[in-house]
Amino acid sequence: MKHIKMASQKQIGRKVRAQFLAGILVVVPVIVAVLILVWLFNYIDNIAQPVAHSLLGRTIPGLGFALTVVLIYLTGLVATSVIGKRLVGYIESLLARVPLFRYLYTSIKQIMVSFTATSEAKFLQVVLVEFPKKGMRVLGFVTSETRVESGEKLLNVFIPTSPNPTSGYLEIVRENDIIRTNISIDDALKMILSAGKISLKEVSDRLGAEN
Repeated sequence: MKHIKMASQKQIGRKVRAQFLAGILVVVPVIVAVLILVWLFNYIDNIAQPVAHSLLGRTIPGLGFALTVVLIYLTGLVATSVIGKRLVGYIESLLARVPLFRYLYTSIKQIMVSFTATSEAKFLQVVLVEFPKKGMRVLGFVTSETRVESGEKLLNVFIPTSPNPTSGYLEIVRENDIIRTNISIDDALKMILSAGKISLKEVSDRLGAEN
């Protein structure tokens, strides 16, 4: 009885840790992004308002916000140019040399990219893949599909880790080796971020039908 109680406590502890880590993964990037934007707004506003007051004789409410939006847009404009891409790549290579900042920057960027990607760059579909061994299934995201000369379709499937979906594995699988689902990308991410605490009925239904 004592062993059962200890095992139950350990299981609860693992679930709590997984949920806590999932919360950190969602909350920390949002807080960091908000803090950076607030700092940038205040920094620009503190410079812009005295200039506006000296030129116009009064301050302009919202000037810092407007200039922040313009600055972000111009940064994006430069970053998407040929020279800008090279400059951004060079800066990122420098940041990658800073041990702690490297992981923080990479994680935040990957998360933001996954939520702001264009329709062409988003995942195509949620599927069930046999991984890491026969008889086991995991949630995967189809990133692209190709058809070989024999007519067989191959799929590139990203298998995210849980509760941190910013890392994972790339599997190239045959279409016959996957189970297609109607699960939305958002629902699949919720299940992964919660380490399975949020379960999806379609997953159990599909696996049950397979058996």
